[in-house]
Amino acid sequence: MQLERKRFAVAVALVIGMLAPALAPALAPALARAVEASGPNRFDTVVIDAGHGGDDVGARGAEGLLEKDLVLDIAHRLAKRFGGNGLQVVLTRRDDIFVPLEERTSIANDARADLFISIHANASHDTKVRGIETFFLSLAASDDHAGQVARRENQAFRIGDTPAKRSDDALVAIIGDLITKEHMEESNEFARLAQLELAGDPQVARGVKQAPFVVLEGVQMPAALVEIGFLTNRLDEQSLRGAKERDRIVSALVRAALEFGRRYDARRGVGSR
Repeated sequence: MQLERKRFAVAVALVIGMLAPALAPALAPALARAVEASGPNRFDTVVIDAGHGGDDVGARGAEGLLEKDLVLDIAHRLAKRFGGNGLQVVLTRRDDIFVPLEERTSIANDARADLFISIHANASHDTKVRGIETFFLSLAASDDHAGQVARRENQAFRIGDTPAKRSDDALVAIIGDLITKEHMEESNEFARLAQLELAGDPQVARGVKQAPFVVLEGVQMPAALVEIGFLTNRLDEQSLRGAKERDRIVSALVRAALEFGRRYDARRGVGSR
């Protein structure tokens, strides 16, 4: 792992050296973070992304529970627990406001965080479907359901009523691809740790999946998106209304993040706190 990181750092440095005169100013901070990330870096900062917000309510339960309200409450509870464990926490939104997906990515990258957790609640036309599933990024969905979830969540990829534009700059795409691949394995690792802790009843554990979530695409750190239950299922909705289930979810994510952090530090040769 250390050798791979050194090779990655050298590759990025060579790209910078050859193409520096042509680099757009907006790309420089991302490249600097890529080089910095290749060296020893203690796990100490987590970004918590509460999905949706404002006019974008997300999923809606049969009894009226809104995804945007549920995940914001989970995010605040999680931030408090992380802070109590000595971690720095950045929230992409603190209130009931709409934050475009690209801005959420920028917030995470500007914080130079070590982990990005996006929290959502699921929905399905089949009201019998329930349970928790965890995702990490890929260009293609791992199954039809994963693709449907990504398409639903990606509807928030807009600024106002106008779709946001992705960059067509080939250099930006190349560097972004390098950074994404560097963190793919760790994203997979955290997603599996989170799913293991969150699963609870094995009958409703839906596993780890991959899909092209816009909010994860530009994140320059390990990242996962967690669907904490189906609001379209009455049992899940009733459970998620209560503090007991919300605290259980928070405790599970804290355990997963702390274990991931221990592994993260060990790979980078960082000693215990």
